[in-house]
Amino acid sequence: MPRPDPLQHGLQAFLSHLRFERRLAAHTLSNYRRDLDRLSGWCRDQQLNDWDQLTPHQVRAFVAKRHRSGISGKSLQRELSALRSLFRFLIREGMAKSCPATGIRAPKSERHLPDTLDADQLGSLLDVASDDPLELRDLAIMELLYSSGLRLAELVSVNLRDIDPHDATLEVTGKGAKSRRVPVGGKALAAIDAWKRVRSSLAKADEAALFVSQRGTRLQPRAIQQRLRQWALKQGCRQNLHPHMLRHSFASHLLESSSDLRAVQELLGHADISTTQIYTHLDFQHLAQVYDSAHPRARRKKHDP
Repeated sequence: MPRPDPLQHGLQAFLSHLRFERRLAAHTLSNYRRDLDRLSGWCRDQQLNDWDQLTPHQVRAFVAKRHRSGISGKSLQRELSALRSLFRFLIREGMAKSCPATGIRAPKSERHLPDTLDADQLGSLLDVASDDPLELRDLAIMELLYSSGLRLAELVSVNLRDIDPHDATLEVTGKGAKSRRVPVGGKALAAIDAWKRVRSSLAKADEAALFVSQRGTRLQPRAIQQRLRQWALKQGCRQNLHPHMLRHSFASHLLESSSDLRAVQELLGHADISTTQIYTHLDFQHLAQVYDSAHPRARRKKHDP
């Protein structure tokens, strides 16, 4: 009987650990698999037969090759993180002695700030009167995304009975199977109520999902992305509207008003506050614009160099 491939054996054991022990979402699991499949293929090209043969020098060579091919620093950092997670598991299971990626960092890349909408743009998108069931559904989706800062996967998983209008909160399960409770604003509650009144015209009798398709079943992420793009075009919005843009706008507007980074971290469900800190750059841009337009010594004269 042929000896199992140690690279594949270690990888499959790790993926099973992520799925059954850590209970990661399918999308996250797919990302781990893709990144580590790429790395295991590179190991075979280097004639490495076992994960424990991988050295720090070889990891640096892999990162350098990927960087030369145009892969961003952010993507490379994710791949290194996946590799370190794999080796933590392999060391725990006695399949490796040390992690060859420890202390290795990806090249820095330009940090792109997330796209957001201002209050006027949101008003033109959301302050729309309609009696069409699909439009009422889409309005409720957008209001909830912006009101509560949900990820797309979190929105899709919301069930009909999850939102208590008297409590005005919603409990969602985010990345890493972590639950958090988020507030639901008055505009969102009103939009959801309007959608609920016509939901039965589309939904199957036993469907638990809050948002359903024309077939009466739970609405899927791709359909929501398409509907939001179409909605933006119809309302004359020049930006490519997507669910995460409404989440970004939620975070940016909260920081502009409160500057409470920890609270926004909790509401967004970020495990690391450094992820939330990107919104402080957006907030600073807003403050800088206010300063430049309002401060008497900030305005330059036309003849100034």
